[in-house]
Amino acid sequence: MIIVMSGKAAEADIQAVAERIAAAGLSAHVSRGLERTVIGAVGEERGLEPAMFEDLAGVERALRVVSEYRIVSREAQPEGSAIRIGHCEFGDAGFAWLGGCASARGLDELAPVARSVSEAGGGLMFGGGARRHGNPYQHQTFGVAELEALREVSSSFGLAAAAELSDVRLLDMHLELQLDALLIAPDSLRNIELLREIGRINKPVILQRDNRTSPAGWLLAAERIAAGGNHQIVLCDCGREGDGPGMDVGEIAWLRQETHLPVIAAPVAAGGQALAQVLARAALAAGASGLLLETDRDGRMAAGGLADWLSGLQPVGR
Repeated sequence: MIIVMSGKAAEADIQAVAERIAAAGLSAHVSRGLERTVIGAVGEERGLEPAMFEDLAGVERALRVVSEYRIVSREAQPEGSAIRIGHCEFGDAGFAWLGGCASARGLDELAPVARSVSEAGGGLMFGGGARRHGNPYQHQTFGVAELEALREVSSSFGLAAAAELSDVRLLDMHLELQLDALLIAPDSLRNIELLREIGRINKPVILQRDNRTSPAGWLLAAERIAAGGNHQIVLCDCGREGDGPGMDVGEIAWLRQETHLPVIAAPVAAGGQALAQVLARAALAAGASGLLLETDRDGRMAAGGLADWLSGLQPVGR
């Protein structure tokens, strides 16, 4: 069972709920987000009813949640969440996007990408986020030098920045450089310690996933972050890993029913430049609220510029 506290709930109200849970022989797990606090009753819930909490001050609602992912479920929060990163808002209100190049590293490589994002009217760029880091010559994770370059370039073009984090030891550097969001690549979804640490900070997270992780497993990874108190999570579907490109847009539609978190898609990761626009249209039609667009090192998409590529989405853009 979870008890959702109102935004105006006082600390004494939260403590009263925790004490009532303890009196029933269960443990209270308190998750403090920016807008609301969610309290989970951990243990055998037999005999525990929502009515036991609904009369307490500060309680917005109490409910049983059958799924293992409780805080991020649509049951816990029927209305969709809106997550703001810089000037971009991901959620039901409209279409939002971020652009970048996973292989771009230094100032000289990042600058053309940032210029392209800015000229296309974007407000947010990303760095890193390659889906696999198995080959040390093709993909390298972002380190201190790359993070500093991304911060410098994004600031010079007036862009917010989301940077890949795969090593928990670099979390302090992300915070020191005041990067606007964390980008968690699919390889890191099972890094429990990393997810827990991200849950303890107040920083938006773009949580990427490919088909090696089930949609339910993806939501459990998001739940680990939310359980720490960080509810600013955007889910990003990177499609299918392997020789056969594609994206299961049915899973996006299912996620829109299952979670209140915003869901966006990474069509280039799913199908390459050639199929990206087709997959982007399908993802948006299935309920995705935005896109992560990976350009080449010149900041281009397929045969044209980023702005021209985006203009082709207007019939289904929201």
